Amino acid sequence: MTAFVPVVRSASLNGYQALAHAVGLNAHSMLRRAGLPVRSLSDPDTPLRTDAVRALLERSAEASGVADFGLRLAGLRQFSNLGPISLVLQEEATTRQALDTLCRYLQLLNPSLRTWLETSDGLLLIREDIVTEHDGQMRQSMELALGVMYRILVELMGATWHPLAVCFKHPAPDDTTPHRLFFGTRVDFNAGFNGIVCRASELDAVRAGGNPQMARFARQYLDRALSTGAQSTHAMVRQLMMALLPGGRCTSQQVALHLGVDRRTVHRHLEKEGTTFSDVLQLVRVELAKRQLEQTAQPLAELATLLGFASPSAFAYWFKDSFGCSARAWRNGQRQSAA
Repeated sequence: MTAFVPVVRSASLNGYQALAHAVGLNAHSMLRRAGLPVRSLSDPDTPLRTDAVRALLERSAEASGVADFGLRLAGLRQFSNLGPISLVLQEEATTRQALDTLCRYLQLLNPSLRTWLETSDGLLLIREDIVTEHDGQMRQSMELALGVMYRILVELMGATWHPLAVCFKHPAPDDTTPHRLFFGTRVDFNAGFNGIVCRASELDAVRAGGNPQMARFARQYLDRALSTGAQSTHAMVRQLMMALLPGGRCTSQQVALHLGVDRRTVHRHLEKEGTTFSDVLQLVRVELAKRQLEQTAQPLAELATLLGFASPSAFAYWFKDSFGCSARAWRNGQRQSAA
């Protein structure tokens, strides 16, 4: 099976050098430690391994003692950093439509970041998760991602707009004041998902558009980029599983519907890549289970739902079969090892 090694454009480091200097870090030295080329600070199109970028952000936060490093980096981002995507977003009639468009093109900016929308009881949930092959902390990367998403929403909605809440799966830092000030609303940690909670009616309101002609050319350019930079079936199925599992809808039929093909086509392409749908599902569940148990205090019943199991007992049976012990014992073992 071909390994999925996602990369991100070095434009994702916009603002890093200035922020590193402001908190007493040597940007060049930090990049070398993370195995990243120094030229990526000046060349926005250098491909970088996403796991190396995540490690850079975590080490920068630790070395500087700045727990909200990722948020501070998000605060330095401009709407124009989205490139041609910003033109298309500004042309959409509503913020909701702009978000749908952003979800479509986001893989061009960061293929490891999965974003999807859910509507429930008048609320719109903008959920985000990071697809990774590697263990390790992702606090700074996730706070950067949601911070950038919030800045995009403010650009579309206006400076006075604020969401109802912002949620992070990871535990709270010692001081949550910077997070509340950044988002201007309640921030929940140890939550069941990473995302932003908004009023659906606000995001469905009609807004003024931008330049239709420029947006049309930008959309054509982005569609060409999507078609020429297509990921493997394994990578696309993996990302969709991350999104569909929490809702209990992660079947090959549902994945095929999202890909616009029939179920047999999905199985056939996966077989060509040396894997199966059930193999990918198992890998995704193992990865999510390990990440949640190591990095959050999420109750096991909620974790069972996140992984798409119909009941906690079904999850418990799967976990023992996969890991050789109970989920509670595995989590306790990891904490003892860390201590």
